[in-house]
Amino acid sequence: MNFEEVLEQKIDKTERSIGRYLPREDGFAGKLAQAMNYAMKSGGKRLRPLILQESYETFGGCGQEAEPFMAALEMIHTHSLIHDDLPALDDDDYRRGRKATHVEYGEAFGILSGDALLNYAYEVALHSFDLTKDYSRTALALQILAAKSGLHGMLGGQSVDVDWEGRPVDKEILQGIYLKKTAALLEAAFMIGAILAGANSDQVRAMEQVGRKVGLAFQIQDDILDVTGSTQELGKPAGSDEKNRKATYVTLYGMEAALSQVKALSSQAVEILQDVSRGNDFLLQLIQWLMTRNK
Repeated sequence: MNFEEVLEQKIDKTERSIGRYLPREDGFAGKLAQAMNYAMKSGGKRLRPLILQESYETFGGCGQEAEPFMAALEMIHTHSLIHDDLPALDDDDYRRGRKATHVEYGEAFGILSGDALLNYAYEVALHSFDLTKDYSRTALALQILAAKSGLHGMLGGQSVDVDWEGRPVDKEILQGIYLKKTAALLEAAFMIGAILAGANSDQVRAMEQVGRKVGLAFQIQDDILDVTGSTQELGKPAGSDEKNRKATYVTLYGMEAALSQVKALSSQAVEILQDVSRGNDFLLQLIQWLMTRNK
């Protein structure tokens, strides 16, 4: 099979893993669960849980304790997308080719479903304790999940992004936003998989660097696609950065420099991964594919 076929199979497997942890849509708060699942079932690349599983297997993991973290990480990511689309933030009506959660269920349920997914993610991640005898690894993985998602991770990056909207942004601020808002959860994916499989501290730090390089390159590629892609290809409104007067790598440095930076960062990530891993060819190919994607 070629890479695209293997990727499709792995995404299908990842979807099944996530599906086992989605909330039931009945009971007292059934409508809230419906809104949560609406966002969770809207597709997407499932990049973060897929990377977590691949990182886990790279370091010899062969159990089930990674599954709850895979679902949890995707829930945290989806929570951020729900809230990003709200009128107070990016004010986008479409996500992944269909109506955004706040459009389908109303703004109040958009807010609540995002909140609920963020909290439910930790409920799900805690199930990992039931699937392992090495509680110390799971505890460390939970610390990483919380740190990379919160004030000093994704949410901190989002806050600075909002704070600087419409104002001149220099390279240092923009890179700080990208490192926190986008790269932090990718760092978590690479790190948590390695931790749960028993990687040593040097290997975990190396995987964090891989995630950082991939995260920066991924966000710059998003900047490029916001200019070059179509709404149909992206599954969300193209040109939304310009609409919201957001500074991006493209607006600061131009298209040629952005393309060059994506290539450089992805090459650096591959080099680090080759040095530290056991030769996971699929993960290496995945990084390279992400940097040439058109959506």
